[in-house]
Amino acid sequence: MFEKFSRSWELVKASASVLRSDKELMLFPVISGMVSLVVLATFLLPMSLLGVFSNGFGPVVLLAGFLFYFCQYAVAIFFNSALVAAAMIRLEGGDPTLADGFAAARARLPAILGYAAIAATVGVLLQSLKNSRNNFIVRLLGSGLGVAWTLATFLVVPVLVSRDIGPVDALKESVSLFKRTWGESAIGTVGIGAAFWVITAAAVIAGVLLTILAAQAWVGLAILVGGLSLIAVLLLGVFQSALSGVYSAALYRFATTHEAPPAFRHLQLEQAITRE
Repeated sequence: MFEKFSRSWELVKASASVLRSDKELMLFPVISGMVSLVVLATFLLPMSLLGVFSNGFGPVVLLAGFLFYFCQYAVAIFFNSALVAAAMIRLEGGDPTLADGFAAARARLPAILGYAAIAATVGVLLQSLKNSRNNFIVRLLGSGLGVAWTLATFLVVPVLVSRDIGPVDALKESVSLFKRTWGESAIGTVGIGAAFWVITAAAVIAGVLLTILAAQAWVGLAILVGGLSLIAVLLLGVFQSALSGVYSAALYRFATTHEAPPAFRHLQLEQAITRE
């Protein structure tokens, strides 16, 4: 396990170096976030104005909720596919543009929408389990299944953009690859998430404290400091999303070709994964 952790950490650092060399990749999660806000407003505002929520969680609300989940998943998966496709071009020594990533994602749009439908269905079911009232065991089961689903589907997007297969076959391939790279997938997914959780929490605490201190001097300064702190937290989220995309692209390449891109060649991780 220690060897897996060491390899995973080196892979994360190499992924970060790729991201630093091509900062354009971070535009994908930025645009994705903006489109997600538009989708949220598209659903929330009309339903609020029409008073749909006042009637409780009836069939209309449940249907709208599923459609919202589907649209949000479709947006997230589409832009993540564009990011991963561009990252793969970079890992192969190319110089990708936004247009390259979007073109690759559009070419796989039917499969992306199919996977979005599957992910939305699973997401709704898992959310219903985790929100189960007065049943700790069911909530615990939902959380455990959620973690298992996240790990098992970690490489779905690289599979979707790399192979001409449907969403179900992509899921099967992701599970198969996970069995071969379970350590790297788990440690990379959990490690990146945990590291950024700590960093983000520290940034939020520091931002709040600095804003309070600034308010003692001048309200305008407090607003400025608070705004800058919020931007810093948002940028951390963008970097985390982009880093996870590059990491999944690199791990998929290692697991399928056993060839190291230039930025990873000194790590010799391809031999390690091949042996497993």
